[in-house]
Amino acid sequence: MDIEKHLILTGSSEISWKDAIVKTIAEASKTIDYISSVKILNQHAKIDGNKISEYFVDLDLGFILDLNRK
Repeated sequence: MDIEKHLILTGSSEISWKDAIVKTIAEASKTIDYISSVKILNQHAKIDGNKISEYFVDLDLGFILDLNRK
């Protein structure tokens, strides 16, 4: 039986929303094993003058629990 746990994470990028998503998943994978799914909950941005200066994403990251871990 697999059990999937979910975390809500917020990531950012100065390049794009896609870059923020990729960076957030890459960073999370350094400490979370068995990542199995991601759902984009929200996208928003910081405006500086009349341009976007930073992109933010809120992600629901799913991962499978290792039930054999001691």
